[in-house]
Amino acid sequence: MRFDVNCSILFTQLPLLERPAAAKAAGFDAVEFWWPFDTAVPDDRQVDAFIDAIRNAGVRLVGLNFADDIPEGGRGLAGRPGDVKRFRDNLDVAVGIAGRLGCQALNALYGNNADPDLALENLALAARKAAAIDAVVLVEALNAYESPTYPLVSVKAATDVIEAVGRPNVRFLCDLYHLARMGEDLRAALAHPLTGHVQIADAPGRGRPGSGTLPLAELLQVPVQVTLMGKGSIPDDHPLHSGMTGIQTSQRYGNASFLESDLVLALGARFGDRHTGALDVYRGERTFIHVDIEPTQLGKVFEPDLGIVSDTGLFLRAMIDLVKARGITRAPSAWVERVRDLRRTLTRREDFDDIPVKAPRVYKEINDFFDEDTYFVTAIGLYQIWGGQHQKAFKPRRYQVCGQAGPLGWEIPAAIGVKKAAPDAQVVGVVGDYGFQYLVEELAVAAQYDVPFVLVMLNNEYLGLIRQASLPYEMNYQVDIHYDEYGTDNVKIMEAYGCAGVRVFDPAEIRSSLEWATKEAARTSRPVLVEIMIEREANTPHGLSIDAVREFEPLPAEV
Repeated sequence: MRFDVNCSILFTQLPLLERPAAAKAAGFDAVEFWWPFDTAVPDDRQVDAFIDAIRNAGVRLVGLNFADDIPEGGRGLAGRPGDVKRFRDNLDVAVGIAGRLGCQALNALYGNNADPDLALENLALAARKAAAIDAVVLVEALNAYESPTYPLVSVKAATDVIEAVGRPNVRFLCDLYHLARMGEDLRAALAHPLTGHVQIADAPGRGRPGSGTLPLAELLQVPVQVTLMGKGSIPDDHPLHSGMTGIQTSQRYGNASFLESDLVLALGARFGDRHTGALDVYRGERTFIHVDIEPTQLGKVFEPDLGIVSDTGLFLRAMIDLVKARGITRAPSAWVERVRDLRRTLTRREDFDDIPVKAPRVYKEINDFFDEDTYFVTAIGLYQIWGGQHQKAFKPRRYQVCGQAGPLGWEIPAAIGVKKAAPDAQVVGVVGDYGFQYLVEELAVAAQYDVPFVLVMLNNEYLGLIRQASLPYEMNYQVDIHYDEYGTDNVKIMEAYGCAGVRVFDPAEIRSSLEWATKEAARTSRPVLVEIMIEREANTPHGLSIDAVREFEPLPAEV
């Protein structure tokens, strides 16, 4: 099987003419492009430079779009009445480039709000032109979520058009990303007799390999939990999401549903001690199947009943194939309903109006204000535990955490890294007042190189995690870092680095401060701090075993 890479979706951090060489360096020997020029009829120098870049990189061009309006937010020109000249003037140029490079697949996007008769006429004309170089014209189905006015949003709609054109070199472009979004049968689409080209991308994470989903849980109707490192791998609002188990970063319903389980399929889990707590309680009478690509992880903490050495993605795909081959279908069971009931009833309060601010209220405001595409980074401290308990995540890799390591100050350089990797994304670092100062000098890097992000600080003027860990010993020694009125002025620290910040005392002011910080970061292209003064000696729910987590705040039923 031959694979190529679409250099209009990947390697876009590079200039156009550098992408073929980058694709070659990454191991690809073939590339495809959307229409790579700003105009439908570029000058000869632009065309020659593009062709030279392909040839000099030592890769083949195997797919090229006819002129399109994708950069303008459109979805092609074939059926657009206002773009007839633009589309037709481009045909000889696109076919000429394809002919010089031996490319035999040209994609003619149908167009938003297309005129069907005009589309058929233009597709037939394109097919006649392409036939001169023994190339096919591809017709693609998109998804209605991202392209609501694009008429072809199913295999049938696209193949009906192809049949209506009536030319043998018009074929179906089977884009698995769009078809998956529309719930199509991908196997049937791949096997369709009109399929002439296949594009593969994760859904919903197109452009981010490895960020898609494999629906084994949905097929088998089994509840799914995550560990702290896996937060976001299943959306928090997914019907089968059952929270997180642990003695710190966990939900009440997560621990309760785990304790009622009898079989655990662990995918890539490390069984860290803050997840398991006391092993006798955690293991109980449950059966454990542990899948990990690293053999030494199997049995490292305790022996599973079945250990499987495998990439978890490949394992899930194999399981899905097996489930489908056996024709297994399941409706939601009484167990699924039980987990949903636990999730509905075993919650924690977040609606506090107290001054000083209670930490759960901060996460309520974070959840309400930032959208599901926001990237969060957070490190170690009480705020990490509160974050694991209260913060929501809906997409993979949006919640970046240092795990069980203790790198105080990690958030600022981590935020810089995420922002540089995803320059158009909203990036937020959730920090504590002590850890913030560990690598505070990296603010200068962000300011110098125009790297904007928002920092949300929970400031209790304490080494809070150490103070909390000392509770069993009735100690509170040398962990209070309060002095003067409010200790270190972190807003002034931000200003010293040429950045901005605001200090918040009232929970009613958190949202407006987040709004200001987001706009100010975008305006200045620098980090901005929202410092929230929380109650000084608050404790997170925690315990030594997952059946004995101590709560320090009144629960919803007790209010």
